[in-house]
Amino acid sequence: MDNRTEVQDFLTSRRARVTPEQAGIPTYGRNRRVKGLRREEVAMLAGVSVDYYVRMERGNISGVSESILDAVARTLQLSEVEHAHLFDLANTANSSGARRARPAALHIRPAVQRILDSIAAPAWVRNGKADFLAGNRLGRALYAPIFVDPRRPGNTARFLFLNPRAGDFYPDWPEMARGMVATLRAEAGKNPYDKGLTDLIGELATHSEPFRQLWASHEVLVHRNGAKRLRHPAVGDLELTYEAMQLTTDEGLTLLIYAAEPGSRSEEGLRLLNSWAPVDGAEDAEGGPFAPVNESLTRRTP
Repeated sequence: MDNRTEVQDFLTSRRARVTPEQAGIPTYGRNRRVKGLRREEVAMLAGVSVDYYVRMERGNISGVSESILDAVARTLQLSEVEHAHLFDLANTANSSGARRARPAALHIRPAVQRILDSIAAPAWVRNGKADFLAGNRLGRALYAPIFVDPRRPGNTARFLFLNPRAGDFYPDWPEMARGMVATLRAEAGKNPYDKGLTDLIGELATHSEPFRQLWASHEVLVHRNGAKRLRHPAVGDLELTYEAMQLTTDEGLTLLIYAAEPGSRSEEGLRLLNSWAPVDGAEDAEGGPFAPVNESLTRRTP
């Protein structure tokens, strides 16, 4: 992705989102041909010259100080995640292409797998491009549908946009799709030179019109916790909450743990799913360790 274009599109889209009223600028009933704030209004509120801000919005933010980035972020009323994304874009511009991020991890340490196996709830580890790197028995069973694709590791973004079963698995597909694209956009800002990530984005943009439309919105998001509805082919509808925790020793990896409301139908569904999941380590010669999980679950009906 071209950094200058990314900066230009991001700042332009954020400026269009802020109304004069939200920024405290009186309009006196004048007709405005610009959606959101004008460039000169952003410059005035941020305390920079119009020429300086225009240069920034054209994608040239190399050398822009942190204080000016902060001022622009406040003026555009960026969220915490958007603020960090702007700084990531500036860091990339200042690196002049010299910095190369490590590719997204594809393996986890044995100690992390032991921790996963000790957790009674569904748990799994992903990297920044949504690869399912490892899970415990219940976590693998919960996400069995994504392993229909023979490519390993399984990838929830690829499943979400390219698998026709995704709409059934995710009852709230539009919300899930927006969140996934925003998460990948934030990751791309942090790791613009990760070839695996850019290849994934290119694949999704080539084959999915919804992805292309959402990517053009320049939304960014970091998942920390929330609620998720899944319609599992074996146990039916599940309403779960989750916590996402960064593995600080393993840069770029996130541990996700799911839970159901005590006494709920979803908790019963997880118990049933756990009783059907195959023994850890079961695998066949063709499909890898997830194939039996996928086969045993997707052949059943709720």
